[in-house]
Amino acid sequence: MVVAVLLSRFELVIAAGGRAALAQGPAALAPEPGREQCVGEVSSSAEAFGVHKGMRLGEALARCPSLALIPPDPVGVADAWEKVIARLESVGAAVESDAPGLAFFDAASLARLHGGTLPPAQADGNVVPFPGRAGGAPPWLAGVVSAVRAALRLPARIGAGPSRFCALAGAVKARSRRAEVVDGARGLASEPVALLRRRPEAAQVVEPLIRLGVTTLGQLATMSRASIADRFGRVGELAHDLARGRDTELRPRVPGEVLEEMLELPESASGVQLERALVLLVDQLLARRERRGRTLRAVVLGARLVEGGTWRERVVFREPLSDATRMRLALGQKLILMPAPAEALRLAVERFGPSAAGAHALFDDGSAVRTGRMREAIRQARAVAGPEAALRVLTVDPDSRVPERQAVLAPYEL
Repeated sequence: MVVAVLLSRFELVIAAGGRAALAQGPAALAPEPGREQCVGEVSSSAEAFGVHKGMRLGEALARCPSLALIPPDPVGVADAWEKVIARLESVGAAVESDAPGLAFFDAASLARLHGGTLPPAQADGNVVPFPGRAGGAPPWLAGVVSAVRAALRLPARIGAGPSRFCALAGAVKARSRRAEVVDGARGLASEPVALLRRRPEAAQVVEPLIRLGVTTLGQLATMSRASIADRFGRVGELAHDLARGRDTELRPRVPGEVLEEMLELPESASGVQLERALVLLVDQLLARRERRGRTLRAVVLGARLVEGGTWRERVVFREPLSDATRMRLALGQKLILMPAPAEALRLAVERFGPSAAGAHALFDDGSAVRTGRMREAIRQARAVAGPEAALRVLTVDPDSRVPERQAVLAPYEL
């Protein structure tokens, strides 16, 4: 049984500085600079004007001219959401989370840990209908819900169901003090098809389905899978499976240790100044004792911008690295994407790799493997393009005023 924990408008609340700021009027997260011009999460007052997450900025302003655009804060959101997941994991939950504000976990172990047993399963593996009030939480879920609420200490909506999407539907319907259970396709039948927007993979089929007159998930579930696949492809098949209560299995994350370095810049930095700050950050991170000689597989580069808001970029290396030069080359390409000068730069490790015993530097000329590869590459190039395919520049007379006498070309040999 899957349990969903939903913190409504989590990114918007963090960026705005609290829920009190959202009560002043319609608000939405502004598009991130350099990316598609679509609004992020929107407040309830903005939803009353027909504005929703993912809507084009021009259309959102046309529907709600008084819409306040709040600069996104991806670094603050990531830090706050990491604390929330850590609280869930503290009660024994193996959490899966693909986006801030929404987390899933399997209730099987927690139900026994916090008092209660899961309902029996049928012969085909499906769970029998839930006991208790219609739409309410069954007795076995009460202990899990109370443990989660005590750990979070936040107004969260909790739902449960046999699949991830069913649990999400229950969390959307739930109230702050009452968990909701959605029992498969039967419980999803009356839900609006707009619920598919909660799954980014299937969000693009919502508007076409509404124009075709399909307004509920029950109507979508009764349609032929072949016709849906013919019209929408794999995305349509996914939407059809979700409407029938089927979803992929949970993939809980592996909790890791936090290792990061932060550098406050004395003045707004960009260009060469940022590159020098990155060099210092990489060296400091690799020198940390907590690294214990391990390589780095994925890191997160973040910055606090002078104009307000933050910037965050996740970088996954092609192979685990412990060489500062190679890391700077990979991370330096991401600094170009920064939309404004920064007043603080941060580098954090997201996932470690194996020990650095087998790692090698970028310019390790003494490596026999690299030398052998270079010789093979030169041989193949000359076999295709002739003996002049690989040449080197030799300096002969650098002080000559005639450019042709300063250097000559010679065959490249290792």
